[in-house]
Amino acid sequence: MNNRHKKLTFDPLHHPYPSRRFTVFGRRGMVAASHPLAAQSGLQALQQGGNAVDAAVAAAACLTVVEPTSNGIGGDAFALVWHQGKLYGLNASGPSPKRISLDTVLREGCGEMPAYGWTPVNVPGAPAAWAELAHRFGRLPLTLSLAPAIAYAEEGHPVAPVVGRYWQAAFREYAQNLRGEAFRPWFDTFAPKGRAPATGEIWRSPDHARTLQSIAESGAASFYRGDLTEKIDAFSRQTGGFLRGDDLERYRPEWVDPIRIDYKGYQVWEIPPNGHGIVALMALNILKGFDFTERESEAAYHHSIEALKLAFADGKRYIADPRRMTVSVEDLLSDAYAEERRRQIGPKALTPSPGMPHSGGTVYLAAADGEGTMVSYIQSNYMGFGSGLVVPGTGIALHNRGRNFSLDPAHPNCLEPEKKPYHTIIPGFLSKGDQAVGPFGVMGAFMQPQGHVQVVLNTVDFGLNPQAALDAPRWQWTEGKRVELEPAVPEAIREALARRGHHVSTSADPASFGRGQIIWRDESGVLAGGTEPRADGMIAVW
Repeated sequence: MNNRHKKLTFDPLHHPYPSRRFTVFGRRGMVAASHPLAAQSGLQALQQGGNAVDAAVAAAACLTVVEPTSNGIGGDAFALVWHQGKLYGLNASGPSPKRISLDTVLREGCGEMPAYGWTPVNVPGAPAAWAELAHRFGRLPLTLSLAPAIAYAEEGHPVAPVVGRYWQAAFREYAQNLRGEAFRPWFDTFAPKGRAPATGEIWRSPDHARTLQSIAESGAASFYRGDLTEKIDAFSRQTGGFLRGDDLERYRPEWVDPIRIDYKGYQVWEIPPNGHGIVALMALNILKGFDFTERESEAAYHHSIEALKLAFADGKRYIADPRRMTVSVEDLLSDAYAEERRRQIGPKALTPSPGMPHSGGTVYLAAADGEGTMVSYIQSNYMGFGSGLVVPGTGIALHNRGRNFSLDPAHPNCLEPEKKPYHTIIPGFLSKGDQAVGPFGVMGAFMQPQGHVQVVLNTVDFGLNPQAALDAPRWQWTEGKRVELEPAVPEAIREALARRGHHVSTSADPASFGRGQIIWRDESGVLAGGTEPRADGMIAVW
C-alpha cells in the first residue's frame, strides 16, 4: 500500500466541512469533553497538580451532574491509559446480579430483555473506575478531583442546549412508559417541577452532591461496601429488584490487555470483549486491504459500509463475557480471516451474516498532560438516563446494560447470573511504533464502532485535522442493507450508494450519529484537539 507507512500530517486550517470550531492546540494539558463545565473541571485538576488521569476522573464525575441524560453515578465505564510508554486498559462494566436467571425473566413473559425497571440493572462500575484510576495512576485525592462535580450538583448549573433537548425527550418517554412507585424517585430527581428543566434553567441535585462527597471521601468504598450499598440494597428489596449488597461487595473493576490491529502504519487500540471495540478493529482489518484516495467517493463509502456490516455480523454473533465466547479474539482479528471477509465485498450491497473464524445515551472524554500521560475514557447509563430507577435520596440513576443480554439459551451472550453482557461503550486509542498519537472516541450505542472507523479513516487515509475529522458527515448502518446518512453527505454519493443496492435514508437527528472527541500529540509534544459539533462540547487547554 502506498500509504502504509505515511506520517500523520494535517493542515489545521484546512476545513472542508461547516464547523463552529477549529482544531485547538496546547502543550501543558488538554481535556476534550461533551460539556464545557466537565472539560473545565478536568483542566482544573491539571492546574492543581494532577495528571491526565486526575483530569479524566474530574471530568467524568462532573459529566454525571451536567449531562445526566447520558450517564450517571450508577453507570459503567471503560478506559485506556497511556502512561510511561505503555497502554493499559480498564474494564469497569458490571455483571448481572447473582439472583437473576434466564428462567426468571422468561417466567415474567419477556420475549426480550426489557429496557426499564430492575431486570436490566447490573452492578454499576463507574465509581469503582474513578477510584481505581486515581489509585493506580493519579496524583490527586478524589476529594479534590470530584470537588467541581460536587459543587455543581449542590449549587446548581444551567442546563446546556443539547443536554436540554435530550432531557425533554427523555421526560416525554419516561412519562409515557414508566408506571409505579419504583420510578417515582426518577421524576423527583430529574423532573422536580413536574417537567424536564429547560435549556438555561438552573438544575440542582443535593442528593447527587452528598453521594459524590461520600464516594470521594471513601474512595468509592461507601458505594460498594457501605452506606450507599445499604440504600441500593434496600430499594431493590422494596421494589422487587434482583440487585443486592453482596453483588456490590464482590465487584472489582478489571485491568485488561488492550487489543489492536495495525492499520496502514498505525496501531488502533480498543478494549477487548465484552465491549464491541473489536467490531471497529475487524472492520479496519478488512479496510486496510483497500486504498482510498478521496473521502467523498463512492468507493470509500461503499467499502467502509460493507466492511462494517461484516464486522458487526460477527460481533453480534460472538461478543459476550470473555468467559463465554466461543471464538478467540486472535482468530477474529487474524489477517487470514480479514482477507476471507474482504473477498465477500463486491460492487453491490450485501445482507451481512456472521462468518466462521477458523478456530480462531453515553459520554466520552479525552485527556492529556504535558508529561505524556493520555486517557481515553467513556461511561454510560445506556439509552439515556438508563433503567428509570433512581435510588431514593442518593441521585444514583441505575443503568440498564443488561438490556443487551440475549434470551436465547444457545447464544454466548445469553443472560446468566454474575455475567457481563455485550457492551457498547468503547474508548479508542491510536499509536505509531512505540509513540502515542492519542485518544479518540465516538459515543452513541451501536454507532460507536462505526464512528471509530470513520475517525480513523478521516485521520489516516484522508489527512483531516482533529476538528475536521469530527465535523465530516457521517453514515450509519442500521440493519440489512439500510444505511442512514447525514444531510451533508453529497447527493452524488447518495445516488451511487442506492445504485449499489443500499437502502439509503437521511436523518437530520445529530444524536443518531454519535458524539466524539480527539486529542493527538505530535513529535514535539504539542497537543491538537477536536470536539464534537453535534454536542455542547468544549476543549479546555493549558
